[in-house]
Amino acid sequence: MNRTRWAAAVALLLLLAGCGVRPSGATDAGAAPTGIAPGPTLYFIDARGDLRPQQRASGRLGTVGEAVTLLLYGPGGSGMRTGITSDGVTRVETTITDTTIELRMPVTSEDVTAFGVDQVVCTALAVHVQGGGSARTTVRLYFTQPAPGSEETRTCPLINPGR
Repeated sequence: MNRTRWAAAVALLLLLAGCGVRPSGATDAGAAPTGIAPGPTLYFIDARGDLRPQQRASGRLGTVGEAVTLLLYGPGGSGMRTGITSDGVTRVETTITDTTIELRMPVTSEDVTAFGVDQVVCTALAVHVQGGGSARTTVRLYFTQPAPGSEETRTCPLINPGR
């Protein structure tokens, strides 16, 4: 066998062998990103006393802290109401881990009703989930003056009702 034929045979064998790389099927990489939004979803209380989502048209989803800050500004002229009494301070400190969102609120626990707590928790989780986070994440609220049990982790009954 001359060198040309031998080189061609080796090249053909390498081409057929594919250098050991084998095709693979599709692999699951999790949920697709969902962060594109005209604004965050905030939760307020409607006329019947039910918690309802309301999207704020801010032009972007924003962060969890920014959404809770918008929530503290109130429902505006939407006809909804809030269970949070704020003195105008709206700065919310946010820490997010793999399993928990921690929010340091600029209000006391006495300034927030049970519906107000749900408003904050649902708003935080809605933005987190829409940004690609897990719906199984819990939320812990820290108030300037906490009440017993106010710092336990919570979930949103509207986002993950089975939990």
